[in-house]
Amino acid sequence: MSLVIAVTDDIATCRALRRVVFIEEQGVSEADEVDDLDGQAVHLLAWLEGRPVGSARLLVQGAVGKIGRVCVLADQRGTGLGAALMRAAVQEFGAMPGVAKVKLGAQTHALGFYEKLGFVAQGPVFDDAGIPHREMVLLL
Repeated sequence: MSLVIAVTDDIATCRALRRVVFIEEQGVSEADEVDDLDGQAVHLLAWLEGRPVGSARLLVQGAVGKIGRVCVLADQRGTGLGAALMRAAVQEFGAMPGVAKVKLGAQTHALGFYEKLGFVAQGPVFDDAGIPHREMVLLL
């Protein structure tokens, strides 16, 4: 199995993956999924055997790195790919001077997944695109 996770400028492929997972599978509206932040973000793309299978978007807000738009195609969930993608995202932020913590908005059904990676839930449940989420934080 040949898995490669790397920073990419191929935003179109990242958006195509996000369309499948968020818009088609989860019913998120295109207006909620597509925003103006892609141009200022670092994008990670996961390739398995030459096929794009996951992505994540990284934004820096002062001393905070924000991971968003994390998606893995359905046939790759449960394989460890999502965890590898998250570790790569945290590693990217760890290499950025001044970034002291990483945060993300986790869908509540995925809280356990992120907790296993060291993230801690904080604050109340909130709605994002009709899906319940909680903020999660990891100190670097």
